Amino acid sequence: MKDLFVKIAWGAVVAAAAALAWTMARNGAPGIGAAFLAGSLLVAWVYSSRRTFAARYLLPGLATFALFVLLPLLYTLYIAFTNFSGSHLFDRARVQEWFMRDFWTPDPARHPFSLHPGPADGQWQVAVEWDGGRRLVSAPFAAGRAADPDAPPIALSPADALPAAPALDLRGVVEARPWLLKARFAPPGDAPYPLRAVSLRALGTREPLWTLADGGVLVDPHDRRFLVPDETTGNYVDQDTGEAVGPGWRVRVGLANFRYILGDPKIRSPFFRIFAWNVSFALLTVLITFAIGVLLASLLQWPALRGRGIYRTLLILPYAIPAFIPILVFRGLFNEGYGEINMLLKTLFGVAPAWFTNPWLARAMILIVNTWLGYPYMMIISAGMLQAVPTDLYEASSIDGATPWQNFSRITLPQILPPLLPLLVASFAFNFNNFTLIYLLTGGRPAIPGSATIAGSTDLLVSYTYRVAFRDSSAQMGFASAVATLLFVVVGALAWLQLRLARKPSPGK
Repeated sequence: MKDLFVKIAWGAVVAAAAALAWTMARNGAPGIGAAFLAGSLLVAWVYSSRRTFAARYLLPGLATFALFVLLPLLYTLYIAFTNFSGSHLFDRARVQEWFMRDFWTPDPARHPFSLHPGPADGQWQVAVEWDGGRRLVSAPFAAGRAADPDAPPIALSPADALPAAPALDLRGVVEARPWLLKARFAPPGDAPYPLRAVSLRALGTREPLWTLADGGVLVDPHDRRFLVPDETTGNYVDQDTGEAVGPGWRVRVGLANFRYILGDPKIRSPFFRIFAWNVSFALLTVLITFAIGVLLASLLQWPALRGRGIYRTLLILPYAIPAFIPILVFRGLFNEGYGEINMLLKTLFGVAPAWFTNPWLARAMILIVNTWLGYPYMMIISAGMLQAVPTDLYEASSIDGATPWQNFSRITLPQILPPLLPLLVASFAFNFNNFTLIYLLTGGRPAIPGSATIAGSTDLLVSYTYRVAFRDSSAQMGFASAVATLLFVVVGALAWLQLRLARKPSPGK
């Protein structure tokens, strides 16, 4: 009985999922609907079949990984091979709709009108003030009929009086706006163009500028212009001039974004400058913080040092505070005009460095701030590793008369470095993508002169990608995804290296 109830419940879930997937497909997302239905069937099978009992514990984690890691990764990879940007946001059908909403005005005359409820529910009448003080009134009509583009225009006839029902106020006209803007009205005589609502209080002539011809060609019958779709670039192109007109649509461009990175000198040069600085920043950060961390950890292990607990607490404080707080504090301290650091340097040495406008000083400032943020982590892990170094090695070296530097270079460092290597690689990978530091401290500035994109001297690849995608006026998401793909390859290689180093046994094992 219990199994039957479970099967009925899961059947209801699958039926609801199928209905929702069908709704997605009807609204233009068949792929998403099919994936949703397939996922629902998989979940129902795993949790209703006894043969998949063990998979019930793995499915939530795998589903979370697929939803939040795998799908964004695949979508980014897909975008990298398209022209997706601020000027190529929609599909071709949406672009055509954009063109079809463009109008031209054959006659600039405007005729005030009023909207009245009709004699029956759901009916309306329009009264228009025509030339020479005449009044034109329509017969009662339904809103659906007025909005039908295939129906003939609603006829307007001369009348001596307004409709019996009082006219709607402005709020009522606004509520009728969805169908009123689609309605067309025919004045008496042989008027070449029907009247349309050109405002909430006036009718006038307003005709679509473009008509759709065979092959998706857009024709302007007024100026006899022809716009031809170009599927290679995702744009409508003027047939006479070859110039792209209006917004474009998304198309696959193959390796064009990657060739753009490596082929255009105005892109290639800033990109490799950013890449070189990115590697240098991550490497120098790891080396400096590791050196300071090991030094401080070694000093705190010194038995003759008093108050070691107080020193250890003070030195760990930068690690305990959320990173964005000290970053913003340092941004104020390094301010070129009124920062305390420049005020002190000017008082003592008569200099006020341009921390935010000189590229090299800006990079030095970033390294200083990141060293402050990173040394406590290195100190903590180094202190833990130092606890595992056998003390008898130091006793033997003291008998041989070894100096402190010899103890460190021949005993301490060889003992702690191999197990620390995976953590150092992980720290390199983290700093390789240290978006928060760059975004809050310099924003990537100062700018690189002559760059074709929004590139800065202190940008890392991750911040450069973000700025190109979301801060550039053209919002080049396809190009940014190509950069993100290259970044993923680098970070993936670092992750693979970290796993390889983690598998290696420590010396003596």
